[in-house]
Amino acid sequence: MITNLPVSGSGIAMLARAYVREPWMQSGLALLLLGAFAWVANWVAKRIALRLLLRMLKHLPFHVEAEHIGAIVARLSNIVPALVIQAGIGAVPHLPGEAIAFVRSLCTAFIILTNAIALSGFLTLLNDLYQRRPNAANRPIKGYVQLGKLLVYGAAAILIIAALMDQSPLLLLSGLGAMAAVLMLVFKDTILSLVASVQIGSNDMVRVGDWIEMPQFDANGDVIDIALHTVKIQNFDKTITTIPTHRLISESFRNWRGMSESGGRRIMRSLTIDQNSVRFLDERDMEHMARFAVLRPYLDAKRQEIEQWNGAHGADGTVNGRRLTNIGTFRAYVLAYLQSRDDIARDKTLLVRQLAPSENGLPLEIYAFASSTVWAEYEGIQADIFDHLIAILPDFGLRLFQRPAGTDLAALAAATPEPERREQQAPSAV
Repeated sequence: MITNLPVSGSGIAMLARAYVREPWMQSGLALLLLGAFAWVANWVAKRIALRLLLRMLKHLPFHVEAEHIGAIVARLSNIVPALVIQAGIGAVPHLPGEAIAFVRSLCTAFIILTNAIALSGFLTLLNDLYQRRPNAANRPIKGYVQLGKLLVYGAAAILIIAALMDQSPLLLLSGLGAMAAVLMLVFKDTILSLVASVQIGSNDMVRVGDWIEMPQFDANGDVIDIALHTVKIQNFDKTITTIPTHRLISESFRNWRGMSESGGRRIMRSLTIDQNSVRFLDERDMEHMARFAVLRPYLDAKRQEIEQWNGAHGADGTVNGRRLTNIGTFRAYVLAYLQSRDDIARDKTLLVRQLAPSENGLPLEIYAFASSTVWAEYEGIQADIFDHLIAILPDFGLRLFQRPAGTDLAALAAATPEPERREQQAPSAV
């Protein structure tokens, strides 16, 4: 039977000589038979062996891993016809030795490339399995996996060139010493990125999911990917900013992870008070402000403290004595109001302080922490606080300072009497 003839040895040559006498026809028939054997081997490997293996892998509890392993095995099955051709090409009659050596070198190069691609797929599978760990985002290994792929393909390239040249790979490696400077120049970014990836991972500087800011790159958003060469940041407008990995080491950036993990987000904003509206409070004013429930404990305590001090120093409570001011009472109200809100963290710093006055007014700064780190909720909390404070500010006899607008100038002009306005607009005598 023809199917019982071995591929290796002289089986193909004997079969070719049995049917034809011309040398070129013998070579052609032998090549056709070798191709048929290679096709049958490929069919058996993929249609029988591979299908049986994939059915076995489907019974695994993790189907994703089964699909990855099946793809790797399917890639490796391409080696079978290459091995058949490599083993049987020498039995084809009347082929020159150079052609036989060249075909075997091509088969060797194809086998090396197939193994490299399969090994690259295995590294991808390894990274996918690692990313399913709970702490995978803290220490990603994608950069190391990409470096491993570079090494695999680099070694495969050297072996393929050595196989095609029919030389030892050691001879090629010995010549790389003279190309070290060129390689350092070509792979400069890769080397820098590798060092940066090691430092980022060891120092826990950036994780997938962190919110970072790099104004020099217009980057402000969440880290969605950390690779060997690049770090991808999805900005809050849904655009993607790609930053070289080594720039995270050489340049500064802000990581908001600490804020997210603390459970509170800082509020630091000022109300600029018109200094002309600051004054002392009289008894009527204090009675009016006692309407605010959160302010009553402060007013009672301050009244008692001031009365005791004035009595001890013989002051009359006017010029020489201590008196309450509307700005100080408002500051106490803001502090009590913030302490009464459930959306302000009580276990973190809470301050209401005056900053240095300037030509723009007296800044009254609120320094507190919202109990939510969600952006929309944080902005809502902050807006609610300042909406209330701006609206209640006139009850304390205070005004906000702002630069005059067009409506202010129009109102001033309308309030100016007509003769005085003409006098102001008349040109001065020379």
